[in-house]
Amino acid sequence: MSTHPTITAVRHAPARPTAAALAATTAPRPRGEGAQSTVEYALVLLGAAAVALALVAWVARSDAVSRLFDTVVGRILSRA
Repeated sequence: MSTHPTITAVRHAPARPTAAALAATTAPRPRGEGAQSTVEYALVLLGAAAVALALVAWVARSDAVSRLFDTVVGRILSRA
């Protein structure tokens, strides 16, 4: 018995999710979880800003960046 390819594909297609399964995946989160995620995100941003400020303060006090730039440019010009 030969089956048509389209019929075979339809017969083996995954089942559609039930209404209960859809409701379970789209159920709203408890109130505290959304706020907790927002607070965690804000804390991560504050930490990143603090690290960036510390780095800028260090660069402003030292001449490390200018020495690095002078070294790189000097090596490039010496090879040219």
